[in-house]
Amino acid sequence: MSEAVEPLPDDVDGEYALKLFAEMLRVRRFEEKCAEMYSAGKIRGFLHLYIGEEAVGSGVMQSVASEDAVVATYREHGHALLRGISMNAVMAEMYGKQEGCSRGRGGSMHLFDKATHFIGGNAIVGGGFPVAVGYALAAKMQNTGAVAWCIFGEGAMAEGEFHESLNLAALWQLPVVFCCENNYYAMGTALDRSESETHLVDKARSYKMDAEVVDGMDVLATEAAARRAAAHARSGNGPYFLEFQTYRFRAHSMFDAERYRSKEEVHEHELQGPLRIFAARLQATGVLDDDKRAVLEAEVASEIDAAVTFAEAGTLEPVSELRRFVYVEDRS
Repeated sequence: MSEAVEPLPDDVDGEYALKLFAEMLRVRRFEEKCAEMYSAGKIRGFLHLYIGEEAVGSGVMQSVASEDAVVATYREHGHALLRGISMNAVMAEMYGKQEGCSRGRGGSMHLFDKATHFIGGNAIVGGGFPVAVGYALAAKMQNTGAVAWCIFGEGAMAEGEFHESLNLAALWQLPVVFCCENNYYAMGTALDRSESETHLVDKARSYKMDAEVVDGMDVLATEAAARRAAAHARSGNGPYFLEFQTYRFRAHSMFDAERYRSKEEVHEHELQGPLRIFAARLQATGVLDDDKRAVLEAEVASEIDAAVTFAEAGTLEPVSELRRFVYVEDRS
């Protein structure tokens, strides 16, 4: 291994670091399989992949307590897996099967799980802001000690809900952590063409809340930042804003022609990708070698194969259930 590779810090436990890597690898391989199944016509509708941004989700989820809520975007498959929703349930939802976590009614963009307080996937850009603030308000009023984690892309910061929600969260000193996954292109417009102020933390600070910029390609950095934010919110100090500077390696969605950036630019970022760099650091420290990597890859491949089998064996919801969860049953 090259001497230029930075080993793990002395205060980072090797097994814990290996766990973080395994989580990121699991998300990456799941997303790659979803792209494959989409191309095969097994997954339909919209599909937004998390490839390249895994270090954010893995680092953040280490500080999410069981009573906390996670409110995510339509690029939420990785968040759902890391939160603890089974891969079988997520893949079945992708297939539109009723064994999915949203009974096949939500698909890729609307993953939901009550047991883990995963409040969704939301196809509306910025739609999660008021939901997270509402959950945080309830947590404060009921004194549950819970924190709401609101995950969103930088494109959502152009929406009115962003400003309304941060204002209320700061006014009411609510326990909510705003996690901005800044991949610089939103749907396909460069940040400096859509925002007059590209230093995004300044927008949050204008509402008098603590905010920081984090290297979103470094899982140790994201994990440490999430710990700071969680401690702040749980101590009654109000909301916290994290800007994770990251980069998606795939197009915005499977429908995106991706003409707004060059292949060379994407490749440059891939060379500094979270899995590539962290694997090198683990190897430099002696925590990971080719044999351990092969075992991890095999375990993930087996889980994914089982999830695909589960999804393909699943059942579509019958037409007789069409009105269920939509209309109130007349009980008069």
